[in-house]
Amino acid sequence: MVTNIPERRVVIMGAAGRDFHNFNVLYRDDPAMRVIAFTSAQIPGIGGRRYPPELAGAGYPDGIPIIDEEALEMICRRERIDQVDFAYSDVTQEYVMHAASRAMSAGASFHIAGPKQTELQASVPVIAICAVRTGCGKSQTTRYLSHHLAEKGLRVAVIRHPMPYGDLARQAVQRFASRADLDAADCTIEEREEYEPHIANGSVVFAGVDYAAILAEAEAKVDVILWDGGNNDFSFIKPDVMITLVDALRPEHLTTHHPGETTLRLADIVIIAKSDAAETAQINALEKRLGGLLPGRPIVRAASPVVLDNPDAVKGKRVLIVEDGPTITHGGMPWGAGYRAVSALPGVTLVDPRTHAQPEIKKVFDAYPHIGPVLPAMGYGAEQLAALQATINATPADVVVVATPVDLAARITVKQPVVRAHYRYDDFGQPRLSALIDTRLSALGLASNG
Repeated sequence: MVTNIPERRVVIMGAAGRDFHNFNVLYRDDPAMRVIAFTSAQIPGIGGRRYPPELAGAGYPDGIPIIDEEALEMICRRERIDQVDFAYSDVTQEYVMHAASRAMSAGASFHIAGPKQTELQASVPVIAICAVRTGCGKSQTTRYLSHHLAEKGLRVAVIRHPMPYGDLARQAVQRFASRADLDAADCTIEEREEYEPHIANGSVVFAGVDYAAILAEAEAKVDVILWDGGNNDFSFIKPDVMITLVDALRPEHLTTHHPGETTLRLADIVIIAKSDAAETAQINALEKRLGGLLPGRPIVRAASPVVLDNPDAVKGKRVLIVEDGPTITHGGMPWGAGYRAVSALPGVTLVDPRTHAQPEIKKVFDAYPHIGPVLPAMGYGAEQLAALQATINATPADVVVVATPVDLAARITVKQPVVRAHYRYDDFGQPRLSALIDTRLSALGLASNG
């Protein structure tokens, strides 16, 4: 009998989300595996911290260090790492293989955990809303379905992909039912962008770090769970219905990004989002390609209408547009909903914020040179939020159009008038998403309680 099998030494490459989840379900209680470090990317301020011992478990009394990804080869060689796990999302397929080459050149094998290894099993039906890229419109689709299910008399909980940017132990299990809950949790702008619209829609949102504990709390008093995915990741919870959004304005991105292609191939229902903003020929070509990749899967065309609170206040003015941050940073879009809404108005002059950007915001423009004449709503910490406020106030605009889902004017002091832009989900023809979902839920034995 073989005893004293040496531990397999692991580094997990992450961005404060799937990396923690994969650790929790795959490694935390496995004595044959030893996670030496997490690496960090995409999100500022994550590196230099530790995954706390309260979450890491008894085998890690000092927690686990989180280091910058640039140090991957160094730590692999110094710590004799056997395996590097890739555990974050919305990067090109080429990027993933470069990461693999870096790991292997330092002597480690390279691993990506799949859905079967990492999905948790819920006791109630789960509908997962995911996408091939960041910024396709997952959140408004989730809000639409939440409202639809609530109107049928079903009790719904939304579980959001993690955004734990603060005290990780304190954020292990989070429940948000009001803005006061967001205040109490010191949520960042990026967290509020995702949580506030759900709360305004009447939904309770669960998120955090330990998704087994989150799921146990969320499923206790509901009939159905909606998984609101982050980036282009697949679900942490095994879905009974998997919905994947593709972007009519980015048709070339169906299979170019990880794990977006996986998420697409897992889909039970595909939504072509922003169909109202694309040419019919372009949508037809996209639908044909989807039919080839996923034969027999229903395809829904959806609109993403944008509504300005007060368009008359914008017409004929110098306008600064503040867009949803992730959509135009690692989501790769040059602009978002705000630009779409404003560019159709007469006499508008767009003011480019670059020449007025404060150092913390200038770093964002330097890191993402594809961004157009708009300002990403960055606010991962107090310093970045202060820089966002200073950039807005330094920009010579008559009015600021805020197209981020968060009520930005409630978080910072802006000297110019603020007009908010809102976007929602609408069907754009047949089949209708609600009808497809009703059929699926009926097959699961979940009838209307209304």
